[in-house]
Amino acid sequence: MASEQKPELFELNNGTMQVKITNYGATITSLSVPDKDGNLADVVLGCDSLEPYLKGAVPYFGCIVGRVANRIKDGKFTLNGIEYQLPINKPPNSLHGGHKGFSKKVWEVAERKEGKTPSITFKYHSQDGEEGYPGDVSVTATYTLTSSTTMRLDMEAVPENKPTPINLAQHTYWNLAGHSSGNILDHSIQIWGSHITPVDQNTVPTGEITPVKATPFDFTTEKKIGTSIHEVGLGYDHNYVLDCGVEKEGLKHAAKVKDPSSSRVLNLWTTAPGMQFYTANYVNGVAGKDGAVYGKHSGLCLETQGYPNAINQPNFPSIVIQPGEKYQHTMLFEFSVE
Repeated sequence: MASEQKPELFELNNGTMQVKITNYGATITSLSVPDKDGNLADVVLGCDSLEPYLKGAVPYFGCIVGRVANRIKDGKFTLNGIEYQLPINKPPNSLHGGHKGFSKKVWEVAERKEGKTPSITFKYHSQDGEEGYPGDVSVTATYTLTSSTTMRLDMEAVPENKPTPINLAQHTYWNLAGHSSGNILDHSIQIWGSHITPVDQNTVPTGEITPVKATPFDFTTEKKIGTSIHEVGLGYDHNYVLDCGVEKEGLKHAAKVKDPSSSRVLNLWTTAPGMQFYTANYVNGVAGKDGAVYGKHSGLCLETQGYPNAINQPNFPSIVIQPGEKYQHTMLFEFSVE
């Protein structure tokens, strides 16, 4: 029975790359990849033990957020004539699934595979009415090391009896120089998104879709994150509309991040229509691994997802999934050095 599931830590290791993941929130707690000299470093923000996660003492480090990622305006939406009220856990909005979304649940370990392409599959059953959302939903998330320095995440969700919004996001905070190496303002990033969904004063998209050209949001060519960050308030926390450009295995290129000190590169590919680019603007004095203390801009998130508040914006791609349909979202994290 799912009730007997305990929070545990698991490891995927293929000899080059080592990833630690817990079934609490299907959360990546550590991911180590080599730099230009072959030295391994852990490039994700997180904690040494599971306790801080269970206590809610860390931000959304490394977890899968849902049933709906990002903000829902005023925590309200109407579906088929019924109005739903969600918890307002980030006033005045509902954020990342509510008080106890998927990121704060113990998932069942459905399958583990060892060998050259090790993988682990987590499963969660979300009840009708959980955190205010309609219908029962079965969710799975599979992490696989598909090559020496590539990790793939496959997320699926199936509504069982009612139409419901579903929008999952993987919320790892990356720092390619190493999790304890300070801020990411020297990292450069290229984002395959020539438009963003601008936001109101409560960080909710207004419904517009505007070009990034000649704005501080333009990362269509590689640019240092720190170059224009002072022009965007606290930092970047915006959804990019991903262009339909280069594809690999049916996935679109979303972003390329590079750290000059280690020469580590992360290329991210996804099937999702959008990507929230977030620069850890609200992280402040969080106690992390190996005695590290994480401050503002100490990591960056690349949360591929449906557009925020899409459930209330008819002009955004719909995130409503009908019973008999399947929500599918794949991400490919490709590490290299250059």
